[in-house]
Amino acid sequence: MSLSAKEKIVVKDFFGKVSSRSEEVGTEALSRMLVVYPQTKSYFAHWKDLSPGAPPVRKHGITIMGGVYEAVGKIDDLIGGLITLSELHAFMLRVDPVNFKILSHCILVVLAMMFPEEFTPQVHVAVDKFLALLALALAEKYR
Repeated sequence: MSLSAKEKIVVKDFFGKVSSRSEEVGTEALSRMLVVYPQTKSYFAHWKDLSPGAPPVRKHGITIMGGVYEAVGKIDDLIGGLITLSELHAFMLRVDPVNFKILSHCILVVLAMMFPEEFTPQVHVAVDKFLALLALALAEKYR
């Protein structure tokens, strides 16, 4: 699976439009993941408060969206561009790579909820493919 040149433009344009609310997107997506998929809480057991919108959830949501925007900037070489993040999650944090797909799904849901006008079927397809490729790039060092 790969993104066409047109899909890359769609992804860049869409994330450019939603960037002003990236903190909200990240917080809501991570909050949603922790509630809907409670098994993911095990990676954040050191946080005192895992409730939706709690300060550590908000802070990490911002970090996550920073990574997503980094990936948008490296859309032509996600695997090479995100190798450091892949190594961090594989060797230091030891995150099960299935969680990248779970979080990607939560991000997609939140984007559709928060930006219903902009989230056209064409944007949906392109962003879904992009997030799937992002999850694969993050899982690269697990192979």
